[in-house]
Amino acid sequence: MKRSGRMAGIMVVMVSMMTPTKQAAAEHPVPGQPLTDEQVTAFARLALEGIQCEYPNKPSDVVTDATDAARSPRDMHPTFYGCFDWHSSVHGHWMLIRLAKCYPQTSVVPQIRDLLGRQLTAEKIATEVAYFQLPHNHSFERMYGWAWALRLAAELHTWDDPQALQWAGNFRPLETRIVELTRGYLPRLTYPVRTGVHPDTAFAIAQILDYARTVRDEELEQQVVTFCCQKYGSDHNYPAAFEPSGEDFFSASLNEADLMRRVLGETQYAQWLAAFLPDLGRSEGRTSNLLQPLEVSDVTDGKLVHLAGLNLSRAWTQQGILAALPADDRRREVLAASIRGHANAGLAYVFSGHYEGEHWLATFAVYLLSGSGLVAP
Repeated sequence: MKRSGRMAGIMVVMVSMMTPTKQAAAEHPVPGQPLTDEQVTAFARLALEGIQCEYPNKPSDVVTDATDAARSPRDMHPTFYGCFDWHSSVHGHWMLIRLAKCYPQTSVVPQIRDLLGRQLTAEKIATEVAYFQLPHNHSFERMYGWAWALRLAAELHTWDDPQALQWAGNFRPLETRIVELTRGYLPRLTYPVRTGVHPDTAFAIAQILDYARTVRDEELEQQVVTFCCQKYGSDHNYPAAFEPSGEDFFSASLNEADLMRRVLGETQYAQWLAAFLPDLGRSEGRTSNLLQPLEVSDVTDGKLVHLAGLNLSRAWTQQGILAALPADDRRREVLAASIRGHANAGLAYVFSGHYEGEHWLATFAVYLLSGSGLVAP
């Protein structure tokens, strides 16, 4: 699935990435610092192409009869049919919104606006909503895709722009439906899902909590906070030594820690974190593996390349943890070094030239680099 002919203009922007190498940190974008026009364009190009690429595609739809089997991804999901799967298309759209919002004068923004204008129409979103109304689709993309859809909605809610207001209005029925599904699901989720891939509960409800606070949905916010306190509040001695697994793009332990800093006050959180990951901040111990960046053995393998995303998600979760700790906390220095190492390692794989990683890794990079989710609304 190598995509030829489209990397020439991108390769000069960041690093030579067909075979990732250890490069000086200065060659990578730095979390929290503005991106250049070239860097914004490079990230955007991956989504601009991927969103409109219907095949290859990995649908996760329930087929109930021959009619369903005959429907193409675009038929079922006229907005979110590209980028290999539904959730990647959703967060690819989010990334374009984030870039256009943060860098409105960038040269690629007119192309972003043109694509979003064609994708986020009321008619297309209505078809996406109708899909979720069918009983056998109530669990479709639960909760990873839901989380990114509400992150997208929150981004539009906070963008004071005439087009964005129109897109937000068009998107609202899907936003409302996913909120309904979330409210109905959390009371039935007896045990949170703890995994390094899509179903991880902590990642999803962190995004949903940010959404609830952004749109001032106090009922949803309270439901999520209560769930967190009940399901995660007494966690301690997490077995982080077993991370990572071979196909992880999340750290279940760090996702949980990044979630709980949204729920607890500074002092309470520092105490909770000490019980949850007792060795965090030590160069040796049961959590030292969480501080070591990972290498990807094969960027053409769609599962193994997940580890590139793990570097990026570890960086942003550790960023959130660090930001929530007191200024004199001994864990800050070690976390800061780990963030730099993981960010550089993850960014080295974004532009590999292979669709297995390129259809989604730019989103993780932009989430990290733009500080999305770092500051509570």
